[in-house]
Amino acid sequence: MTTRTVDVCEAQTQLKELLSLVVTGTEIILTESSTPIARLVPITPRVAGLHPRAIWTSDDFDEPLPEGFWMGDE
Repeated sequence: MTTRTVDVCEAQTQLKELLSLVVTGTEIILTESSTPIARLVPITPRVAGLHPRAIWTSDDFDEPLPEGFWMGDE
């Protein structure tokens, strides 16, 4: 991925062009007075089921919490 640094003032007038670069894989670093303040990168789509069984929910997930939890005892 290539990177391009652009001042915020310049980016305001070139937003469409910068977004076209992002879509094609260029990372845009926005700066203000030579200080980096933001990064524009393409959004990668999420794929459902990519990591099966990576997250699980306990059987008692929706059970009420014990009273001691609310009192700070547990």
